[in-house]
Amino acid sequence: HVQLVESGGGSVQAGGSLRLFCRASGYSYSSTCLAWFRQAPGKEREGVAAIDPRGTTSYRDSVKGRFNISRDNTKNTLYLQMSSLRPEDTAMYYCAAAKTASSLPYLDEKRYDYWGQGTQVTVS
Repeated sequence: HVQLVESGGGSVQAGGSLRLFCRASGYSYSSTCLAWFRQAPGKEREGVAAIDPRGTTSYRDSVKGRFNISRDNTKNTLYLQMSSLRPEDTAMYYCAAAKTASSLPYLDEKRYDYWGQGTQVTVS
């Protein structure tokens, strides 16, 4: 049974930082793509950042230079370091993991098979 559990969300003032964590169980991170998505109230879910098994990363334009995605395969953990946070970053953040390789874009949610329950980030 695959389970992804996010943590690290919270409330922060604009300009502040947070680090999100996503720990997997029943699943080995090492060989597939991982990503962070977010969904704000009344908006569609959007891809934030992704990282492939080689460490190649992809970011949505609005977070480039502010967010950093990384992975520790030995700990089956995915991270999202968020800095210079803005009110528009407020959302529920979800981690996602793919079962197999795919030709879909890294930030396309159809690429991912497993999802966490989300962690709330609020920036005021």
